[in-house]
Amino acid sequence: MLRVRGRSRRLFAGLTLTATVVSATAVLGPAPATATVGAALTCAELTGTEIPASAISLPTRGGRVGSASLVTQVVSGRTVEYCSVVAALSPVDPSAPDIRMQVAMPAGWNHATMMFGGGGYDGTIPAVAQNVPFGRPDQPAPLARGYATYGSDSGHQAGPTGSLDGSFGVNDEALKNFAAGDALRKTHDAALFLIRRGYGTGPGRAYFAGGSTGGREALIVAQRWPDAFDGVISAYPAWNNLAEILFLGNLARVMARPGAFPGTDKQGLLYTSVMAACDGRDGVEDRIISNVRGCHFDPRALRCPGGADTGPTCLSDAQIAAVTAAAKPFRWPYPIASGERYYPGFPVLSGADMRTPYLGFGTAAPASPMPATSAYGFQYWDQWVKYFLTRDPGYNSLTVDPRHPGKWQSRISYLSTIQDRNNVDLRPFARSGGRLILLHGAADELVSHRSTNDYYQRVREKVGVEQTREFLRYYLVPGANHANFGAPAFAAGWDSLTALERWVDEGRPPVKQVVMDSRDGRTRPLCEYPRWPEYRSGDPGSAQSFVCSR
Repeated sequence: MLRVRGRSRRLFAGLTLTATVVSATAVLGPAPATATVGAALTCAELTGTEIPASAISLPTRGGRVGSASLVTQVVSGRTVEYCSVVAALSPVDPSAPDIRMQVAMPAGWNHATMMFGGGGYDGTIPAVAQNVPFGRPDQPAPLARGYATYGSDSGHQAGPTGSLDGSFGVNDEALKNFAAGDALRKTHDAALFLIRRGYGTGPGRAYFAGGSTGGREALIVAQRWPDAFDGVISAYPAWNNLAEILFLGNLARVMARPGAFPGTDKQGLLYTSVMAACDGRDGVEDRIISNVRGCHFDPRALRCPGGADTGPTCLSDAQIAAVTAAAKPFRWPYPIASGERYYPGFPVLSGADMRTPYLGFGTAAPASPMPATSAYGFQYWDQWVKYFLTRDPGYNSLTVDPRHPGKWQSRISYLSTIQDRNNVDLRPFARSGGRLILLHGAADELVSHRSTNDYYQRVREKVGVEQTREFLRYYLVPGANHANFGAPAFAAGWDSLTALERWVDEGRPPVKQVVMDSRDGRTRPLCEYPRWPEYRSGDPGSAQSFVCSR
């Protein structure tokens, strides 16, 4: 059992603080490290603490706290004080990188913990003062609520390319720490050890929140360690990681063909055309396509005369083929060990703005070497081929055909067992009392919401419709993109943590929830999938003017 029950009243002796709003901004400066951390150790005395290998459920050589100091952090005019503990866990393989982690133990501890997931290929420690994904900025982040928060770099340290650095994949232990989620368990166990040392007791409640890779990690902990967390928030999860990589590799090869890549002007033409065709199908024209399934746009309507590229007002045949490849499911004609057979494609033709810098189509066509201005997904594929698949940094990723990989097929199949975390039997998680909130934006341009639709439907088929509703809620947010990056049609903000706390602590599942555009205050009903917000009458900026419709 990973979960530690019971509540302690032992806090930071000598400190009387009110939980205050914090975020992932820079630490403004340390406070004097004189106050004690519970009855066990002062904050400063945690420095040098050895974390025994026996405290960690998966194999390591133990770990050590490198530093522990009291931090004062001011955000939105409020102050929070916490003990910041930075530690490293040593791998079994001496050639593998450490797992670097951080724990924030606040003075006004609420006897709960929040673990944060990462993003991309990870490689950096998540900000311990951040909010949950799609969280409302006017609501306190977990650390401000009194949570002890923590996270890790998943077992490797990123280089200058940050979350696009896949070079760690040449090491088997580092690969499993990241892709299989082994580092999640190791970090969790080490964090609980340190929290017990600091406060003199373990937590009463444990939560996990993450988006994208972090959303995938959220599903990993629910699947692999169903009794570790009471509540989990999984946003835009890349759960079928290898399946999506194969899709991205195929799309990269298609868009690398001469004349196939649609530049930003063509991407803009496509977006405005889809918006014109589908915006009003939910009852109101507001630049948000809520009735995603009711949106059908044929890119051939934009065909240039004769199919040649004649300028920014039309698409060539090659560009239409590329856009179509992005929008439709990709299937590969061979079995892989995870059992996945396809990836469902992106909502290019139903509301996703692929001009989003970095995350959409990018501004440069895929090539070898892969341009830094090409799409995030194409660069992700390039790193995967170089370091996960071939383990040859000089390999040209565009020469690997995901449909017919030849000698690489067996390696692809093996990697699917590590990267596709697709166990849909969440009954052990439900039996342990766990509660799961799934979130995705209907205009996500990096991880397809159709993929999360698929996972949700599989859970319902395996567990049962009514049984699934006892522990899981899934919400699709119209107009929201990947992590509110850039300028989405709707910058989703929802206080999902409060909803999850009430569900876990009081048995009150979320009902009649409202999501807000964090920029302008517009609100919409947060509809359980497959429902969507349909406008009826009144102020189109108010959730009360909409109903959840099928």
